[in-house]
Amino acid sequence: MASLLEGQLFQISGQGPPPAKDFFQLAITKNEIIWTSWKISLRLENRGIPPKQMKITHHDFQQHKMLQKEVFTVFGQRILEYTISLCEGKYDYLERLSDEILCRILSYLQLSDTAVVAQVSQRFRKLCNSEMFWKQTVRTCSAGFTRDMEDISNAMGWRTTYFTFFHVSNIKEQQ
Repeated sequence: MASLLEGQLFQISGQGPPPAKDFFQLAITKNEIIWTSWKISLRLENRGIPPKQMKITHHDFQQHKMLQKEVFTVFGQRILEYTISLCEGKYDYLERLSDEILCRILSYLQLSDTAVVAQVSQRFRKLCNSEMFWKQTVRTCSAGFTRDMEDISNAMGWRTTYFTFFHVSNIKEQQ
């Protein structure tokens, strides 16, 4: 599993809260936290100022209350908690899987189960509503999937295809 933790574990960027319009980026690697900030200002004396960057270890971040407060102010409680959990070594391996693999796994679940999975996070909600997911679901439901069926599905949408042709038969099979 450790091989899944190569490179960046997490990255987020965004604008800080008003009245300042500064821009921030939080990057978390296997060994350190990288906090970068850009000063956004119309004042002439602030033009051309390079971004500030702070690199600290996970252990130091856990002790650095001012930086934690800054992360909270810019990105909110959820991102701060996620950052702290990564620093503690609590990795979410499921989040690190590609969309293609997750869609393949999701396509084998019952539709009622995918409705619950879609409530887990924004990523899972997007996946459960994506064409990629519905394409996998239709292909899983149909043993004799033909090129004509694929053309129809591409034209009318994979989700619509599922509910038009397969949803009723799946309900009957489950009963």
